Amino acid sequence: MKGLQRGFDRGPSRMVLVRHGESIGNVADNEARERHADRLDLTVRDADVELSATGEDQAEALGRYLHGLADDQRPTLVLTSPYERAAATAGRALVDSGLEVVTDERLRERDLGQLDGLTGDGIRNFFADEAERRKKVGKFYYQPPGGESWADVVLRVRSLLSDLRHGFDAERLWIFTHQAVIMSFRYVLEGVSESELLAIDRTSPIPNCSLTTYERSGGTFRLLGFADTEPLDRNRAPVTAEPSGSDRGASSHA
Repeated sequence: MKGLQRGFDRGPSRMVLVRHGESIGNVADNEARERHADRLDLTVRDADVELSATGEDQAEALGRYLHGLADDQRPTLVLTSPYERAAATAGRALVDSGLEVVTDERLRERDLGQLDGLTGDGIRNFFADEAERRKKVGKFYYQPPGGESWADVVLRVRSLLSDLRHGFDAERLWIFTHQAVIMSFRYVLEGVSESELLAIDRTSPIPNCSLTTYERSGGTFRLLGFADTEPLDRNRAPVTAEPSGSDRGASSHA
C-alpha cells in the first residue's frame, strides 16, 4: 500500500493493540450526549478517569481469554499508557501472569487542552470560533488550544515504533492504550491517507477491550484484525463502543 511503513526487518513479531475497558468517562460522555449537555459530569482530570464496573468486567474477560491462549500466542512484553483506565485494564487482564507492565507516556490519550470535557454542543456554545476553525482545518490537523492534533499523536507513535526496531526481536508485544492512538498506528503502519483514516473513524468504532493485531513480515507490519471483540464475545462480557460517526465533541476519554 502507498506510504506503508517499512524498515521493520527487526522488532516485535506480533503487536496487539488493546483499547482500555469502558471508563466512567465513556459513560459520562454517552450520558452528556443523550442530554445534549455542554459538559461531561466529571470532576477528575483525564489521566485519572477510572474504569466503570462494566470496564472492570471487560478487563477480567480479557484476562480469561489470555489465560486460554497457547503459550506461543501469549504476550512476552507489555506496554501501557500511564492513564488510569488503560493501566487498570492491563493490570486486571494480566494479574498473576508474571509479566511486567511497562508504562510509556507516548501511549497516552490525545490531549484536548481547553476543550477537554466538552461535548460537541459545548464547543459550539462556548468556543464557536474553535468549532469553525476545526471545521476548516479538519479533524486530523486541528489542534485545540493547549492540546494536540491527531498528527501530534502520530508523531508519538512514530517515535515509539522507531524504538521498537532495536532490541525487541521476536517479542509478542501487547499495548494497552486509547482510540486515537490505535488509529494513529493504523495511519503509520498501513500508510492510509488522511481521508481514509477519517472514513475508518466515522464507520468503524473501536470497542472497549477490543484487539487490533499486526504481524511483522517482510519488513512491514501486516494487519490481521481490527477492533476484534473475540475476548469479550467468548467470555460473554458486554461490548461497549461509541456509535460510528457520532459527534464525540472534545471529551478525550477514549
